[in-house]
Amino acid sequence: MSTFAIILLTSSIACAVTSLGIFFISRYHAWSKEHSTYFVSFAAGVLITVSFMHIIPESMEISDRAPLFMLVGFFALYLLNRFLNLYLCHEYECPDYAIGLIPMLGIGLHSFIDGAIYAITFNVSVLTGVLAAIGMVFHEFPEGIITFVLLDRGGFERRRAMVYAFLAAALSTPVGAAIAYPFLRNVEQPVLGNWLALSAGALVYVGATHLLPEVEEQRRLDTILTLAAGVLVGVVVILSQQH
Repeated sequence: MSTFAIILLTSSIACAVTSLGIFFISRYHAWSKEHSTYFVSFAAGVLITVSFMHIIPESMEISDRAPLFMLVGFFALYLLNRFLNLYLCHEYECPDYAIGLIPMLGIGLHSFIDGAIYAITFNVSVLTGVLAAIGMVFHEFPEGIITFVLLDRGGFERRRAMVYAFLAAALSTPVGAAIAYPFLRNVEQPVLGNWLALSAGALVYVGATHLLPEVEEQRRLDTILTLAAGVLVGVVVILSQQH
């Protein structure tokens, strides 16, 4: 198989695993709504851990401007959130949509860059790509669940939440791989680092300002356990990529 075929196959597997998570959580919709706080808590643990322990350090190693792009990514989502609430939703009483829409954009950016990472690592070597893919695919299933739950809690109807979750969390990965591949020879490493930093800032915003406050409002002590489980999964993902 050509390198491009391997990249598309691997990123498509990631897309399928994410889609499986979306299907699972939408199939058991009533159960997911009842327990959605636990998924939100788990998501916060995963996203914040992966951002601080892997994406941020990786981007800073590649680009000296990574801190600036992290700041841009963080405040870009903040301003977009304010725009939705102040100018689009205040007349129609729809601020809850931002609960799902803003995190979806952050996750979509992250998944798109995941696809680019597949393209880059497999161009280094097949072994490097496979080792990276093992760790990255591992988090795709909960990522699909997380995206759907956030959209559902934001007030989107079930079918629309499934479609948006698929586009943002699943399809964006092979699309990112396909778009990145032709430009790999022309893209310098610092540019990749900047994009990774932008993604990190967006994900930190999602975890810290959307997910954690949502969990704290429920006042459930047992969500600490699911938060810890998310942190643990994030650590396992990172270690699996390093070895």
